[in-house]
Amino acid sequence: MADQDVEERAARLRAEIAEHNRRYHELDDPTISDADYDDLVRELRRIEEEFPELITPDSPTQQVGSRPSTTFAPVVHRVPMMSLDNAFDEAELRAWGERLQRRLAEGDGPVEVGYVCEPKIDGLAVSIRYEGGRFVQAATRGDGRTGEDVTANIATLADVPHRLPAKAPAVLEIRGEVYMSHPAFAALNEQQVERGLRPFVNPRNAAAGALRQKDPAVTAGRELSLWCYQLGEIEGGPELRTHTATLELLRSLGFPVNPEVRTVATLDEVYAYCRQRQASRHDLPYEIDGVVVKVDDLARRADLGSTSKAPRWAIAYKFPPEERTTTLLAIEVSVGRTGRATPYAVLEPVFVGGVTVSQATLHNEDQVRAKDVRPGDTVIVRRAGDVIPEVLGAVLADRADGTEPWTFPADCPVCGQPLVRPEGEADTRCINVACPARAAGSIEHFASRGAMDIEGLGEQRVRQLMDLGLVRDIADVYSIDWEVLRPLDGWGETSIRNLQEAIDASKAQPLARLLVGLNIRHLGPAGAEALAAARGHLDRIMDAPAEELAAVEGVGPVIAQAVADWFAEPPNRDVIERLRTAGVNLEGPEMEDLEQTLAGRTVVVTGTLEGYNREEVEAAIKARGGKSPGSVSKKTTALVVGEGPGASKLTKATELGVPILDEAGFAHLLATGELPS
Repeated sequence: MADQDVEERAARLRAEIAEHNRRYHELDDPTISDADYDDLVRELRRIEEEFPELITPDSPTQQVGSRPSTTFAPVVHRVPMMSLDNAFDEAELRAWGERLQRRLAEGDGPVEVGYVCEPKIDGLAVSIRYEGGRFVQAATRGDGRTGEDVTANIATLADVPHRLPAKAPAVLEIRGEVYMSHPAFAALNEQQVERGLRPFVNPRNAAAGALRQKDPAVTAGRELSLWCYQLGEIEGGPELRTHTATLELLRSLGFPVNPEVRTVATLDEVYAYCRQRQASRHDLPYEIDGVVVKVDDLARRADLGSTSKAPRWAIAYKFPPEERTTTLLAIEVSVGRTGRATPYAVLEPVFVGGVTVSQATLHNEDQVRAKDVRPGDTVIVRRAGDVIPEVLGAVLADRADGTEPWTFPADCPVCGQPLVRPEGEADTRCINVACPARAAGSIEHFASRGAMDIEGLGEQRVRQLMDLGLVRDIADVYSIDWEVLRPLDGWGETSIRNLQEAIDASKAQPLARLLVGLNIRHLGPAGAEALAAARGHLDRIMDAPAEELAAVEGVGPVIAQAVADWFAEPPNRDVIERLRTAGVNLEGPEMEDLEQTLAGRTVVVTGTLEGYNREEVEAAIKARGGKSPGSVSKKTTALVVGEGPGASKLTKATELGVPILDEAGFAHLLATGELPS
């Protein structure tokens, strides 16, 4: 760029970053994600490094935080609360380590001084002051020199002692991070939705908003927590030579110090800790977005000194972002095999959580209404680990005037028939049994691992076969005209032979698998196995009245009626006769023949699974030798998530890295004892 263009760009960046600082630090209402903000700061810093004459005293690169709001009284920090420089990958972290070594170098050899590695909590920095062992004041960081007086609010935190032991220093100012745990955040958002209010986007914003409440009683009800990690002003007390000793002092005085903090001897150990912590970031019950690395020796810290805004003896290693802002282009609706119509977001592609995301789930009509996201909105998208990308909410400050709330379509987007939302249910459904989307989904489900397990008959091939007119329903799978496929690209002799063999092999699947594959609403693997074992043959199931089927243990009236209704439809009976003609097995095993696929496994289920009630889910797991407790732990093999899942179980599983399965994955696990690949 020309010099004038560079100067104008720098000015625009300074203004934009300053406004984002104000919204983040003063209003607790950011309009971009942390990662997007970091990108702006990095661009400005690169410009200022290349053109140092453009640096201004008020540049965000020269400032800490943002000026405090006028909602609370100002508090001048006796020891400034500095910010930290950032490293966004291991190369930048290593570069910091090399600079540190050069500054510490004595003679020709490197100097290892010991380092402390701390999880970087995604919360709100505070300073808490004690005099004579009594809690007297608390303040936010503000601009690093002046913060906001939040004494009354901090006093409500259970983690904050009001009196210190007699051995405490005469004056003690501790620095820490106020945060909201995942379980507390999930409970808060459940309350928000129940009250008809917008859910909070993330724990950090919820914690910051809770801490800045004028009424401390509101803060007290938000379940905030605290980790302490540093000292500010101190008078009296023991002589401290290392940061490790500082943390030990804080622990001995009753302050919460993160147990994940590690003291290491070398930079290589620092790099290893950062890699390990990044890989296990979801094992913790709270958000972290990086690792803070500090020199342990306090005298060495004094030698290293600070820049105008950050110490040279510490750095924040930032993890790749899991939240980004992007544009919501449209809200569309997909229709599944049971007719369930699910809204999803079509997004301006954004790189988040290690992949490029262009679609994200919106769950159901109620979730869209609660989040109030609208086409054209700037939205926050999250993708953590292997969890399906989700739209968290809209950036209301960026919303254009005149936009209208999104409404669920009245008609199916595939077949044009009316969509229906039964009373008392969260799902909207297409009730047209001939809907092409339902037909395709039914065939895909029939071929899935939890049903007939026809390898090679996935979504793309099903759609192609339907487009060619070769299959219309599940029975057509056994009468495909292979000669039509041979001339087509992608259908070589090996592909055709493999699919033929997989289809032929599926004919021998147990009756319970066939019942699952028929896609009868409410009938899942447990009910299917109970019916197969009790009745012994498909004919004795489809000819039985609902009352007789309901008498089978593990079935019940809802499933029984659904089964009876399905077999009462002539087109469905025609499908069964065509399956019989094709040679598909219609006989079932005895219940005691069930393979113990889940022996030694622990499977937790949350939400409603189609075809099961709570007792049936537990019975299906236990019948295969597994355990089905009511809570998630490190010993959990998998969490199965149905409709309307409990937020706390899902959050806990994500934190612990427990595999999360949908209904199809659960069926596969029951059948094979293996997690889906």
